[in-house]
Amino acid sequence: MNPVWLNIDPFDWWSLAACAINGTLIGLERQLRGKPVGIRTAILIISGTYLFMAMAASLSPNTLDQARVLGQIITGVGFLGAGVMMTMDGKIHGVTSAAVIWVLAALGLMIGLGHQTQSIIFTALALAVLLGVDKVEKSFQSLRRGVHQTMQKRRRPKTVNMNRVIVKEEQSSED
Repeated sequence: MNPVWLNIDPFDWWSLAACAINGTLIGLERQLRGKPVGIRTAILIISGTYLFMAMAASLSPNTLDQARVLGQIITGVGFLGAGVMMTMDGKIHGVTSAAVIWVLAALGLMIGLGHQTQSIIFTALALAVLLGVDKVEKSFQSLRRGVHQTMQKRRRPKTVNMNRVIVKEEQSSED
């Protein structure tokens, strides 16, 4: 018989372990590179989305209600991802970290819907992309062209004195 304090229904320990494993692996990759979304943040994003989805599934067997919760999570995570992107010196930074936040949320949703083992497989795929694409880009410099470029500032158009335009227009219409 399990002690009462070990009972975390409607959640389960294997799902929380999957959240911790996936979050640690992806967060470690980000943290070792000095990028936003380290281990703590990754675990919290996966765990949060898992908790929301598992709670929704336990409250209503209606998949339409669960889909609404899923949609709201996706919207909220989009704002979270936008928060890590910024522009500095004409360069956009944090796009990969924002994409990682989307993946973390998707992993949490998978776990919340009972797909713990598959979430670990998708974590391995995400890590393969995060680590593998860098190696391919370093091997083939032509792949970096256009991806990591600086945006150029555009010149603002000259301001026009509208009084002079109106006067010239009136003079030309009198002729």
